[in-house]
Amino acid sequence: MKAVVKVFALLFISILVAGCASGPDRPEMSEREIYEAAQGYLKSKNFSLAVDNLQLLESRYPFGPYAEQAQLEIIYAYYRGGDNEAAVAAADRFVRLHPQHPKVDYAYYMRGLANYTEGEGFLERFIPTDMTQRDPGSTIQSFDDFRQLLQRFPDSEYAPDAKARMVQLRNRLARYEINVANYYFKRKAYLAAANRGRYVIENLPQTPAIPDALAVMVQAYLLLEMNDLADQSLMVLRKNYPNHPSLDKNGNFVSQVGIDQEGSLLNKATLGLLDRYEPPKFDNREEAEK
Repeated sequence: MKAVVKVFALLFISILVAGCASGPDRPEMSEREIYEAAQGYLKSKNFSLAVDNLQLLESRYPFGPYAEQAQLEIIYAYYRGGDNEAAVAAADRFVRLHPQHPKVDYAYYMRGLANYTEGEGFLERFIPTDMTQRDPGSTIQSFDDFRQLLQRFPDSEYAPDAKARMVQLRNRLARYEINVANYYFKRKAYLAAANRGRYVIENLPQTPAIPDALAVMVQAYLLLEMNDLADQSLMVLRKNYPNHPSLDKNGNFVSQVGIDQEGSLLNKATLGLLDRYEPPKFDNREEAEK
């Protein structure tokens, strides 16, 4: 019996040793070897193992020449691995630790990008989905992230893409307000619906949701029997958007339970899904190797 126990014990120890030898934390690996291993995993899109190696590199060599590089690249690895929350946390950490780093704009950009796609499930990454039906929290945060990037680093190489995404985020937020207004119509909360339409007009101008916001206001004021306000909104709608589906061929308002949302499936997709792309991986190996 003791012999059997010894055999199992030796077998267990052998497996344990073999596992350690094959993992990323082999004690004989140098800082550069761990870094190169992480690069290999990034190139092969094995982002989980890339994260493991980048974490190992920083824990073993926190003051080495690759440490800051690893902290930047792990943001990318988390994002590409689908862990947006971890990507945001890693970006926040880098900004906090290295606010004057010459490449800190990348951390700001990736934080905005991670929040931009936060809330998307696996299928939503490939199938067009109306993100304006989701909670707008991550959309608002992403807009603020990109705003900070543009304020602090207006000449950043990531600024043009951040500006384009902010336009899409504004469109997304405006459409969200129309969705909420339609919900209030169903609940017969007409004043709340009117306020949502007015919010879009006042705070989110030049978005595709503006004509729908006007239609929301017309309908809500009519239902509230506030005809003067309804006429004012109708006049603006009729003058600027004569082909809106809430107007008939004579320009008369056609009452609806909810305001039809404009745009095709492709139009909805451009609010965040059409431009899915692989973000730039921060690569500054020359500086890391100095």
